[in-house]
Amino acid sequence: MIKQVTPRRLISVFTVLLILLMRSTTGLAADFLDPEQAFKISAELTGNKTIALHWNIAESYKLYKNQMTVDVTSGTATLGNPSFPEGILFTDPTTGEKEIIYHDKLTVEVPIKEALAPFTVSVGYQGCSEDGLCYPPITTDFRVDPSKPGVLSIVTEPDGSGSAGLLPATAQVQPETVTPASTASKESGGQNDLSLAKSTLESGSWWKISAAFLLFGLLLSFTPCVLPMVPILSSIIVGEGESTKMKSFLMAVAYCLGMALVYTSLGVAAGLAGEGLAGALQKPWVLALFSLLLVALSLSMFDVYELQLPSSLQTSLNKTTGKLKGGKFAGVFLMGAISALIVGPCVAAPLAGTLVYISQTKDVFIGGLALFSMAMGMSVPLLLIGLSAGSLLPKAGAWMIGVKYVFGLLLLAVAIWMVTPVLPPQALMVAWGTLGILCAVFAGVFGPPAEKLTIGGKFKKALGLVLFIIGVMELVGAASGGTDALKPLSGFHSVSGSVATKTEHLTFKRVHSIDELDRELQASAGNPVMLDFYADWCVSCKELEKFTFSDPKVQQALANVTLLQVDVTANSEDDKALMKRFSLFGPPGIIFFDKSGNEQSDNRIIGFVEAQEFLRHLERL
Repeated sequence: MIKQVTPRRLISVFTVLLILLMRSTTGLAADFLDPEQAFKISAELTGNKTIALHWNIAESYKLYKNQMTVDVTSGTATLGNPSFPEGILFTDPTTGEKEIIYHDKLTVEVPIKEALAPFTVSVGYQGCSEDGLCYPPITTDFRVDPSKPGVLSIVTEPDGSGSAGLLPATAQVQPETVTPASTASKESGGQNDLSLAKSTLESGSWWKISAAFLLFGLLLSFTPCVLPMVPILSSIIVGEGESTKMKSFLMAVAYCLGMALVYTSLGVAAGLAGEGLAGALQKPWVLALFSLLLVALSLSMFDVYELQLPSSLQTSLNKTTGKLKGGKFAGVFLMGAISALIVGPCVAAPLAGTLVYISQTKDVFIGGLALFSMAMGMSVPLLLIGLSAGSLLPKAGAWMIGVKYVFGLLLLAVAIWMVTPVLPPQALMVAWGTLGILCAVFAGVFGPPAEKLTIGGKFKKALGLVLFIIGVMELVGAASGGTDALKPLSGFHSVSGSVATKTEHLTFKRVHSIDELDRELQASAGNPVMLDFYADWCVSCKELEKFTFSDPKVQQALANVTLLQVDVTANSEDDKALMKRFSLFGPPGIIFFDKSGNEQSDNRIIGFVEAQEFLRHLERL
């Protein structure tokens, strides 16, 4: 008899943390592509008089929708409004502003309303690397003959940040990449979280893919993702009464194959779905739906209701499977498939990234193989339980209730995290603050006095008190106009007086040309110099200002350093010349000079670095 399905111990934050640990965030040097390689552009004129602009965007790079322009620069023609596909909603970590970005492949269609003769269309666009480098605006011109559909020719090479315009003629570098001496992985923006899984898929080797995803699944099996399946499988084994270890093992195999069938089907479906899957998974209503599902699952952790199959459905399944050849094994197989559907949100992080990439390659075989291997890795603990005939199962007790509540709170945390891109910053602060107070309640902060508790109870209450204070700070910060959950009380700074405001940021002296820079370096003889490349459109530049340069320890370390800054927002000829001198593709870039005015070329910083890493870098100078 198949017992009731009660999968309650679901959690997806551990999965997210696991994938974060697998990525490289150790501040290793990164290779930045030439803009022509990072954002390969082509264009064609279709038969219905529409200009189709195609971008092939390199992995870990992105284009911004609001930076794209299409203008007629030569000849007479009237163009309609560009048609953009669904993009990914991105929240600026410093300003809270929301933008649409694109990854991998992009096609924009521009209708031609009127054109009697050939004309030139100028396409402007701008993008960034996920590792913190932002490229200046790029412009590419195409010659369009309305009477000749087909591929359009480029009138000029991409202008703005191409290697021909930025790299010095004598620079001995690889034509496609420039390797900075010092850089750091961008900590925000979760787009790199699944790069390891994606790079494995891109290798194209079926045995590497199979082995890697088997390992991914095995790692996931040590998280609570598999925990909901344990009581389901154990109830099946126990329900059989006296059974041999071999029979229990075969039942576990049937259960795991049912689970693997679901994941394999998802991989195959992603291969057939095509590239629209990535945009679909980022739609606000989809994110909200998944978030609400996680909230619903968390409520079952708090005993608000019991999550199980209706008894009528269970009875029907038992009768149906009992008539099938293989009887109970067929039923166990079916229960494994149903269980995989129920705990699907738990493996959302690795599953989403894998499915998106598979949808782009449209490789059905690789998609099915990858997710089948992952499911087999996740099945290892279940197979061991089957082999032991249930003797390895943990004993139930009061401690399981506490574990259940912890998983419920973590599910709520993941629900908030999932809707971060679509909620206003203050709403997020309210959500995190409420969760912090809820954690304090479950930790027993308002319960019996500490002297009546055990050592473990006292530690739990102390942790709850800390979470309560953080929760109150988040709520107070949101009410005071704060927008940064990491600095909830920053809203009070605006009324704390001008003295506090002056110490908030470093003061740079702007230079606008190579001649000005040389004069400033000569005038600063005897003092070290730091040159910062900045732009208003550079997200990482604003992160440096907000999180790194505002740090009191950083300001103290730079007290005796001459601070110069180049603002390349306008991307003028002088701006390009300055970036060309230092072989930079774009900001942020921080160049250091010794007391004699000589550049310390082996100690550059490219991209965003946190305050502690910046201080460690200064110590090496």
